[in-house]
Amino acid sequence: MLNLPLALIGGVFSIYFTSGVLSIPAIIGFITLFGIATRNGILLVANYQHLEKEGTPLYTTVTTGSTDRLNPILMTALTAALALIPLAMKGDLSGNEIQSPMAKVILGGLLTSTLLNIYVVPIMYSIFKKSGTPKTEKL
Repeated sequence: MLNLPLALIGGVFSIYFTSGVLSIPAIIGFITLFGIATRNGILLVANYQHLEKEGTPLYTTVTTGSTDRLNPILMTALTAALALIPLAMKGDLSGNEIQSPMAKVILGGLLTSTLLNIYVVPIMYSIFKKSGTPKTEKL
């Protein structure tokens, strides 16, 4: 759930700086963007949990897990961005009235979501894990 506000930031900025109009295609772009951002976060946390089950310490879990998932997250974002750039740039052509706002929202959201996902999710995971770990007492 942490990724959704991070994706929302970029989507809102892209709407504000391009057309300033929140339309139905832009809302569809937000739905798509939330799906991509959520999947990236789930894959990252699932990798952390997998490493944790193997007995890896928290710092190593976060650094190794983030490093392992960095390439797939960046490649997914880059591939989607390269496919959406032509749709976003040709918004004034006939037939692109729906595709262009959707592509702009997804592009802006992917940019912020991907960049913030790399930094914020590992930090928050380590904070939650440190505060949520129960203390054991020796009898």
